[in-house]
Amino acid sequence: MEPLKEMFNQAYYKNLAEVFASVYKPFKADDFVKEVTANMDMLSLNERMRNTSLVLHNYLPKKFSTSINIMKEVIPQLKSGYTNLVFPDYVSQFGQGDFLLSLNALQYFTRFGSSEFAIRTFLKQDIRATLNEMYKWASDENEHVRRLASEGSRPRLPWSFKLDAIIENPSLTTPILQCLRADNALYVRKSVANHLNDITKDSPEHVLRLIKSWDQAHPHTAWIIRRGCRSLLKQGDQNSMAIFNLTKNVRIAIKNLSLNKSKLRLNDTLLFHFNMVSTKKTNQRLMVDYRIHYSKKSGVQLPKVFKLKELDLKPGETVTIKKQQRFQDFTTRKLHNGTHLLEIVVNGNVVAKKQFEFKR
Repeated sequence: MEPLKEMFNQAYYKNLAEVFASVYKPFKADDFVKEVTANMDMLSLNERMRNTSLVLHNYLPKKFSTSINIMKEVIPQLKSGYTNLVFPDYVSQFGQGDFLLSLNALQYFTRFGSSEFAIRTFLKQDIRATLNEMYKWASDENEHVRRLASEGSRPRLPWSFKLDAIIENPSLTTPILQCLRADNALYVRKSVANHLNDITKDSPEHVLRLIKSWDQAHPHTAWIIRRGCRSLLKQGDQNSMAIFNLTKNVRIAIKNLSLNKSKLRLNDTLLFHFNMVSTKKTNQRLMVDYRIHYSKKSGVQLPKVFKLKELDLKPGETVTIKKQQRFQDFTTRKLHNGTHLLEIVVNGNVVAKKQFEFKR
């Protein structure tokens, strides 16, 4: 599988230079391509993005507003995607002296990629002023802009630095989340849910108070609440389980937990199934997950929880559950040899487990 950094390749830079030259005649396309691709092989994905921003600065007008106007003409002519993060990154590097112009540019550029990382530079610089502008974005007609309001202000956004001010005071982003709690766009709802999930890692009580004030009868809001509480539910947090009417004192028996293989190789599929029997005299609302403890290179196991199903089980009722999972490498995660552990988790409690071996 080709590394993600190869999105920034010779062909990309040649096309980028041609578009800039068509908009801004003094742009030295050949010189730009030569400079930006020098030592490119040594750079990671985000290093290539940052290098592109820095080199672009050498070939655009020194006046920031003029450069932004040029970039606003260029970006609609490019294919939407991750490489367009160069444009908001440029703003984060060279626009800190012009707050409103920079935020206006980020609001525009996010339609063609995402400004979620770049906006954090301004949140770090002046969090309240930046959040005030982002709150306005939460009502924008464009779903990419609305998503930016939530995604950019996430306290623990992956691939970015933490926003300590929001971690310490999560109510700072509450107005944004309130505005987006029933958004029509799934793209936005996913961000709101992830934002809530971020907050649960430091201030679960804040999230629980907030969602209790929301209309859980609205399907969009209910979806956000469930995904936003996923980490709490996986941990077996009783307060969050009560919100979803999940049974507190689970009484079940797991019978015949079976794996198709006790030893797996790369790209093999693990198949497992088991019978779950209710041993309680009343109905039980159950959330069934499975957790795989992956062996790391160091030998330490790293757990990862996966969803199975949610169901109601009557007294004495038996249900058979089956699942399969392929063991393959991803660009962001590589499998390592060693002992792995499969656990069946019901309402946060481990009710059965079985070991297996993996060897590449």
